[in-house]
Amino acid sequence: MTRESIKAAIIEIINEIVPDEDLSDLDHQKPLRDQIDLDSMDFLDIVMELRKKYRIEVPEEDYDELSTMNSTIDYLLPKMESL
Repeated sequence: MTRESIKAAIIEIINEIVPDEDLSDLDHQKPLRDQIDLDSMDFLDIVMELRKKYRIEVPEEDYDELSTMNSTIDYLLPKMESL
């Protein structure tokens, strides 16, 4: 997968979890939780969807890597390149 396709996959997952959020103006450098209403359960749902849809395991110690869109893409890129 490319950076763009990973971004699209993340946005799709977030849209499933918090469908009322407007994701069109996301700043890819700012923490997602500062821009959209994501609580800790929503965040865990995102991690679970990554595992379910793409078989990507994100250990708890790596959760900080998923704070911004850019850091999430950077983290997932090597794990999803072959998909």
